[in-house]
Amino acid sequence: MTSGRTIHVVDDDEAMRDSLVVLLEDAGYEARAYASAEELLACSALEPGCVVSDIRMPGMDGLALLKKLRAQGDGPPLILITGHGDIPLAVAAMKAGAVDFLEKPFEAEALLAAIEGGLRQRAHPSSQGEDIEAARRRLESLTSREREVLERLVAGESNKEVARTLGVSHRTVEFHRAHILEKTGAKGLPDLVRLWLAAST
Repeated sequence: MTSGRTIHVVDDDEAMRDSLVVLLEDAGYEARAYASAEELLACSALEPGCVVSDIRMPGMDGLALLKKLRAQGDGPPLILITGHGDIPLAVAAMKAGAVDFLEKPFEAEALLAAIEGGLRQRAHPSSQGEDIEAARRRLESLTSREREVLERLVAGESNKEVARTLGVSHRTVEFHRAHILEKTGAKGLPDLVRLWLAAST
């Protein structure tokens, strides 16, 4: 097991919870599973590590859990996962301090990379400045129009809404969006949200 790096999995879906535990244990982590945010918060002391939580759950949701942990002090890094590609929610999560926001179905490597990033950031806070510079470099190649499109997408607008706002066709927005993903190396909108917010720090 990876010493001192316990991953706390919070998900009301038992099958998803179990599959994440298996994935994490196969990767060498010690995993703890919780059926709700309230169950996690009921623990008197959490082993050092990282929290992976679904965002949409009965009772306290993942975003409320994130805010609760942050309000209690310097809580563990938290990664939110969702089955719904909700960009305004992703923006709110990242602004509230989430390490990452992953949309199901996600690749195992994406989750493990997010966890490693969170643990590294906790162990070496100075690396956050390096992440900010890296994000800014990845956005430097965008044209002014591509930046406009990205800004509207990050604000939560759909392709059609962006097209209407900028006075261009829906197809043009799709073209720009594909180029933005290609130029930045982002894997999807949640990744673009993370990049945008990091570069805006």
